[in-house]
This record gives sequence, structure tokens and C-alpha cells, in this order.
Amino acid sequence: MFALLFSLSALLLEGLALGVLVTADDSSRSLAAFLLPHLAASALLALAGRALMPSLSARAPHASAALMFALSAFIPLLGFLGVATGLWIGRYRRAAHGPRGLRTLALPPLDPHQRTGTGFHQAGVSGFLRNRRVPTPQRLKALVALQHVPGRVASPLLRDLLGDDSEDLRLLAYGMLDRKEKTLNAQIHAEHRRLASRPGTTAQLLAHTRLAGLYWELIYQQLAQGDLRTHAAQTGLHHARAALALRPSAAGIHLRCGQFLQVQGESTSAEAALEAARAAGLPDHRVLPHLAELAFLRRDFAAVRRLLAPLGQWPGMTGMHKAAQLWSAR
Repeated sequence: MFALLFSLSALLLEGLALGVLVTADDSSRSLAAFLLPHLAASALLALAGRALMPSLSARAPHASAALMFALSAFIPLLGFLGVATGLWIGRYRRAAHGPRGLRTLALPPLDPHQRTGTGFHQAGVSGFLRNRRVPTPQRLKALVALQHVPGRVASPLLRDLLGDDSEDLRLLAYGMLDRKEKTLNAQIHAEHRRLASRPGTTAQLLAHTRLAGLYWELIYQQLAQGDLRTHAAQTGLHHARAALALRPSAAGIHLRCGQFLQVQGESTSAEAALEAARAAGLPDHRVLPHLAELAFLRRDFAAVRRLLAPLGQWPGMTGMHKAAQLWSAR
């Protein structure tokens, strides 16, 4: 409302100043009679422009008003008309030709069946934790929710948080990682004690198989790093081979041997172990992804495409289906 009054007053004063200028003679009194309404009109136009265009003058309101005043005051007619025309185009013409067909929609009601007990979903907790603009209490709640997430997904996130600015997050992440590692180590020690008691052949087979699986979990969950990872791979391979010596036809143990050999960088031996698992009756969808990974590491992309092709139609494997589609011939 005030902007409209300022604009009308500026137009009237500028019209008055122009009327004085047209009818005036060469006296200094006529010049003063022109300048007073002209300067007042320029000042009112600058105030109106500042009110009409808040987005343009938000960062420097005083400088914007001073610029409009200077243009209209020191360029008597063209400056005033230029500023007024610019304000009209910027304020009204652009608003009149704004985007059409847009409307405000209300948010849909939250489906309670999509909420988990912790309030966080596995797919979104990663970005939530890495966003340091989120308040620390909310990030702590999201971090606690990681205890319900598989170790393969949770461990990398927890390791990233070890360098976070918040001490509470660092301590909690370290404690969760340490608890996961201690749980696996306790199970490993229990199996070693069972083996040390010299049980029968069947119990030995189960103990070696469980130890191979536990050492693989240390690697798979990224709880063993550096030399500990190498040691876990070597020890797990030892127990897997000990289990194979007791039951050579165990397809799952052949697969475990291939996984440990792949971690150690022995691609040829790993491929032989995986092919042995496949020959022993392990389904293709359990073996082909590992063979395709080995083929990718040796840059045999044609073999990768060939190995992944049968997985494109395998039901229930959404991730592998997408990978097979990516590698399919186009």
C-alpha cells in the first residue's frame, strides 16, 4: 500500500516538476522550483522501488535505493522514466507472465506400515549420518539404528564416523565396532576350544566349517583391516581346507576356499576352487557372481558378460539382475 502511494506521489511530483520546467523562464528561482519537486519525486520513487522489489534490494537495500535516486535525479526525464519502467517490468509484467499450471499440494499422510521401530530406514540412514548439519541427537538415534543393519552395511558407516567432529558419535561408533569384533572373536575362541578337546570327525568338520565362516565374517563385515585381514584370510583358508579334507564333496566349503583365495589375490586358485564348488553341485547363482568378479579383475569383460547373462532371469536377485542388465549386449 505504501509503495503504491509513494509511486503515485512520485509521478505527481515529477509531473509538477516537468510543468514548472516547461513554463519557466531562465531565472534561478525557476530552476529551484523545478529541482525541489524533482528531487522529492526521485526520493519517493527510490523508496517505492525498494518496497516493490525486496528480492533485488535484500542484500544492499540502502545502496539500491541510492542508485535509483541517483539515476532519476541526475538524469531528469530519462532516468526517472527508466527507473519507473524497470520497476514496472520487474514487478508486474514478470509476475503476470509467471509459470502457470503450478499448484500447492498437501503432503500425503504417513503410512505407519512404512515406519520401522527405530524410525530410520536402512536406505536413508547413510546420508543422514554423513550430513553434519543434522543435530547431533538425531544422528545419535540414527547411529543406534545401525545395530539392526547387517554388518556388511553398518561397518563402513561406523568407520566413517570415527573421524566425525562429534565426540559422542565417535565414541558410540567405536563401541559398536568393538562390540561386533568382540562377539565374533568370542565365537572363534569357543570353536578353537572345541577343536582342542579332540572331538570326533563330525564335530571336527563342524568346528572347521564354523571357524572358516567366522573368519570370513571378519573380512566380509570389514572388521579386520590390514595385516589382520590377511591373517583372517590365511587362517580361514586353513580351516576351510581342513574341513575339505574331512569331506571333499562339500560344495559350500569349496566356495569358501575360493573367497579366501580371492582375498589373498590368488585369482587362478580362487577360480579353480569356485569351479570345484560349481561341479560339486552349488547353484550357479551362488558361484557365477564370484567368477564374474574374477573375470572383471583380469579385464576379461567378455567373460563378465557371459557369466552374468544367466543371472538376468534369476528370480529374487534384484541386485544381480541389474548388474546383468548393465553388462548385457546392447
